[in-house]
Amino acid sequence: MVEAVSDKATWFAYFPGDYRWSFNMLIAFAMIRTCGAEMGEIDQVGRRLADCVGDDDRWFREWIGMADHVRGLAEDAEARGYRHGAASHFRRASGYYLLGERFRFPKDDDALEAYRQCVRCLRRATELGDGPVVEYVDIPFEGSGTLPSFLVRAQTPDSSRAPVAVFFTGFDGNKELNWFLGIEELVKRGVTCLSVDSPGVGEAIRFQNMPLRYDYEAAGSAAIDFLEQQTDVDPERIGIIGMSLGGYYATRCAAMDSRFKACVAWGGIWDYHEVWQRRMSAAQELHLPVPGRHLPWNTTTSTPEEALAALEPFKLDGVAQQVTCPFLLCHGEDDQQIPLSDALKLFEAVSSQDKTLRVFTGEEGGAQHCHLDNISVAAPVIFDWIADRLGA
Repeated sequence: MVEAVSDKATWFAYFPGDYRWSFNMLIAFAMIRTCGAEMGEIDQVGRRLADCVGDDDRWFREWIGMADHVRGLAEDAEARGYRHGAASHFRRASGYYLLGERFRFPKDDDALEAYRQCVRCLRRATELGDGPVVEYVDIPFEGSGTLPSFLVRAQTPDSSRAPVAVFFTGFDGNKELNWFLGIEELVKRGVTCLSVDSPGVGEAIRFQNMPLRYDYEAAGSAAIDFLEQQTDVDPERIGIIGMSLGGYYATRCAAMDSRFKACVAWGGIWDYHEVWQRRMSAAQELHLPVPGRHLPWNTTTSTPEEALAALEPFKLDGVAQQVTCPFLLCHGEDDQQIPLSDALKLFEAVSSQDKTLRVFTGEEGGAQHCHLDNISVAAPVIFDWIADRLGA
């Protein structure tokens, strides 16, 4: 069942008849800010999709078609020796592959190849560009597994150890999306960033079949273990940022591992099991960012009922109370996916003496889920806060 966007919405809905498609266009618009998309190219795709709203196969074909086209521009520019032009095109191609692959189910060979191109194009963009150095790493995880990640080092003197933020994405993101949310801005503030594909997301689920799990401190602590081996990172100044469901990941990690010295919940999650109970009891995919098939896939379960059972322990009551480091919670007043009331429960439960709640309104922008309707007002608040708390 396709869910329409309310006519009272405070954000721009490109496809008013379909919340999910409109929300993902917000991701495209948000990436313009970090050169991961271009308005004209977004609109070209949008116009071709206008008469087939809700057809996810068409969504995939149109976005991947644009990604292939822009990647062709990049490859041609690189062959001609135009490094900066190639980097710009590769960057946008990565963003378009990311957008197209999100709705593709099952994750067949075409989907996985699109995902590989998303990763490859961003990697090539950072290699050719003149931005910060990006080091791709595989963090050892529970024996034979790894957490595919990249480390972007702060621009600090060689003799100093920089603070670092571990950056987790959410239910349906990846480490590349974190880049397009503004990692370069964080690095400019003197904070090294480790962007991680953790259990249930990104390369970890696609290529290692690593399912979503409630005890996310396993991934958070593995990230710290890795960072403590880096000679240019200050192990006493490690923070964590989690976006969307990452707000649950980050809060749980900060509660369970005292080595985290600051925590940002970029979206407040209180009881994720209850969120999905509401969605399923309504007999429709209520305000989902991706198709409902994503949940059984990233929990490696066979049915929606089994997937819901897997979410039973995804609750922060009894956990949030153990958070004592500085804590920032940012939430949208009109978040259609996670109600503000859930975020307020989380904020009230956190035990930190230094805790801050920032609710973005429709009037100022940023009222939608994770502020993607106006990320330019929210991202600087988050990056400035964590840079301040980590002493960057």
